[in-house]
Amino acid sequence: MSENKNLENLRREYMQPAFHKENTKDSPLEQFILWFDQAAECEIDDVNSMHLATVSATGAPSVRVVLLKGIENGKFVFYTNYQSQKGKEIDNNPRVALNFYWPTLSRQVKVEGVAERVDEEVSTNYFQSRPKGSQIGAWASPQSAVIKDRSVLEERARQMEEKFKDAEVLPRPKQWGGYAVIPHAIEFWQGRPNRLHDRILYVLDENNTWKKQRLAP
Repeated sequence: MSENKNLENLRREYMQPAFHKENTKDSPLEQFILWFDQAAECEIDDVNSMHLATVSATGAPSVRVVLLKGIENGKFVFYTNYQSQKGKEIDNNPRVALNFYWPTLSRQVKVEGVAERVDEEVSTNYFQSRPKGSQIGAWASPQSAVIKDRSVLEERARQMEEKFKDAEVLPRPKQWGGYAVIPHAIEFWQGRPNRLHDRILYVLDENNTWKKQRLAP
């Protein structure tokens, strides 16, 4: 792309069928699982990838892609380094947002909620279920820290490989573990013709009951 004006002509029409509020599940978690399974059936790459938005102590937003690793007790679970930028920001302000986008189906789901650390045992069990190379990587990387060059990372990985060469599974680093996002609002977006998209928002009320609303596109 040589000139920004080319962006003006990048568009596609969304031709998905109508998404009616009365046809949605009573629970947004059930609706999410339904959409997620349909996306998985379409063999969408990285179907469990989601954008995670956090806020710094000064109010600056930050977003990156992480992987959904479970839905447990109505919470969206992912894992990371607690000392990373996102880990520090969540510990300072646990209010976060998630966004899933499945372009093949012209669908996205936005989740707003509060993140909390999962139990240490849960984090350990998941960590030790990962490939050994991924476990080594978690030990080797001081995530989000400035390093001189890649050789620093490669040397740390080599040292960890030597240290744990006889181990079938590695102990979990204390700085690594999971977060569970407790949702209080979940929006389902379905792309429709002429940009008249369908948007259904679930909001948790004061009685801990999910209420559904239709939003204008």
